[in-house]
Amino acid sequence: MIYTVTFNPAIDYVVNIDSMTFGITNRSTGENYYYGGKGINVSTILSNLGLDNIALGFVAGFTGDAIEKGAIEAGIKTDFIHLKDGISRINIKIKSKEETEINCQGPNITDEDIDKLFKQLDKLESGDTLVLAGSIPNTLPQDIYENILAKLSGRGIRFVVDATQKLLMNVLKYKPFLIKPNKQELSEMFSVEINTQEDIVKYGRKLQEMGAVNVLVSLGGEGALLIDEFSEIHTMGVAKVNVINTVGSGDSMVAGFIAGFMEKNDYSYALKLGTACGGATAMLPGLATKEKINELLNQI
Repeated sequence: MIYTVTFNPAIDYVVNIDSMTFGITNRSTGENYYYGGKGINVSTILSNLGLDNIALGFVAGFTGDAIEKGAIEAGIKTDFIHLKDGISRINIKIKSKEETEINCQGPNITDEDIDKLFKQLDKLESGDTLVLAGSIPNTLPQDIYENILAKLSGRGIRFVVDATQKLLMNVLKYKPFLIKPNKQELSEMFSVEINTQEDIVKYGRKLQEMGAVNVLVSLGGEGALLIDEFSEIHTMGVAKVNVINTVGSGDSMVAGFIAGFMEKNDYSYALKLGTACGGATAMLPGLATKEKINELLNQI
């Protein structure tokens, strides 16, 4: 079974405005909302591709109820922990001449709530896949990912980690099966400017030396690069699409890679499917559909 964990899920409220002016009342030209959080995004794409998975994490209040209902309606199996206080986040995405985001903090997660999550994770078995994706609320210890992998290490569980900075660096010693920094995040990890493919490979290999099994680097409109566990370099371009939405593209790539590898046990195909999923999300207002993914898969 595949499990995803989203510590801080959200409703993404997307507001379209012709021209945004501060200090006055602005009127929108349209609105949409999406149930999000990186782990939930991964679960959505996996479900769209026909892979059973269970979304774990924390929800609170009326917004948490809406997130859970939306996930279930999208075909995702959920086992969220309901917090006693607060509400799950509403993140505001303003699309105007420039794109502006307001990401909120989210509810407080107590030690008791964390203990409930660890009891859930303790049920994972050899052969299962665990996806840890995204940021964590500032009320949680910054070593929470590390603590999870430390507890589950050595049990034959495949770890996938899509996080930044210390959240990612601190788990490398537990040999995650897959990590997915983008080029900017890779630069920030090593405090260097990365411009060339040689730079990407150089610092991707450093992450492998620190413990990562496979390093997938997303390159936006340039596609993606994978350094697999056998030190082989795989590159994949992207289909020419009209990009209207970048939110969730990286999560979609992670889900597609997992699905592709589980289907064929082949890293080239996993990269291809992952890239198709990321591109399909970029050309849709929400997350990729199976039909759009298959369309792009034939174009790459």
